[in-house]
Amino acid sequence: MAGQFDGRGVIVTGAGSGIGRAAAVAFAAQGARVLAADIDAKGADDVVREIEGAGGVALAVVGDLGEQSVVDEVVRTAVDGFGRVDVLVNNAGIMDRMSALADVTDAEWERVLRVNLTAPFLLTRAVLPHMLAAGGGAIVNTASEAGLRGSAAGAAYTASKHGVVGLTKSLAVMYRKQGVRANAIAPGGTATGIVVDADQAAHGPAALGPHFVNLGRIARPEEQAAAILFLASDAASDINGVVLPVDDGWSAV
Repeated sequence: MAGQFDGRGVIVTGAGSGIGRAAAVAFAAQGARVLAADIDAKGADDVVREIEGAGGVALAVVGDLGEQSVVDEVVRTAVDGFGRVDVLVNNAGIMDRMSALADVTDAEWERVLRVNLTAPFLLTRAVLPHMLAAGGGAIVNTASEAGLRGSAAGAAYTASKHGVVGLTKSLAVMYRKQGVRANAIAPGGTATGIVVDADQAAHGPAALGPHFVNLGRIARPEEQAAAILFLASDAASDINGVVLPVDDGWSAV
């Protein structure tokens, strides 16, 4: 495989399914060596086999990225295996139960924030020294429509994705002189395996009502992956701190 990412080392989290899997496969098809990180061992192994079966190079690390030890293993495995980390895609995420703030339990809040916001923070912090030593790199985070508005999810998920947007913009400003770019996509409705376990009679889903409607069509994971690859590519060399909606215009309504 050869292409615009030929020889580059790429870490993709949540690579076992959905957007992450599509991104991992697409990077490999463009010549990247891919580290697929996921909490689901089968999903991570499957995407590695798919990439290797097509002639690419891939490694898998399985674990909860909210744990520092797993983050350390991801970065160590990528550096040892590829010699470099050029691109980090913080994609792994989970939904909340669409709970309104007064109904959010400590467990729901802590789990959603840990996976959706703390994990990208930990992994980015671990990768940055390698990118800085190499003179640059690209970070692409998966935010959400819920990071742009207050009517697309529950309190925990909405707060976590607003946090991802803030983290992205802070990174862009703080490290632009060192050659590190940070951008994010904000997907609208996308055909992935994420299931929303919500009590439709609870205050949160009832209050969202007609506002919680994907006003565009449902995207394919490959369409989100295409946006991720663009933002990580040399074609986006002067794009930094952008949160790109990939939502068929939902954010424009």
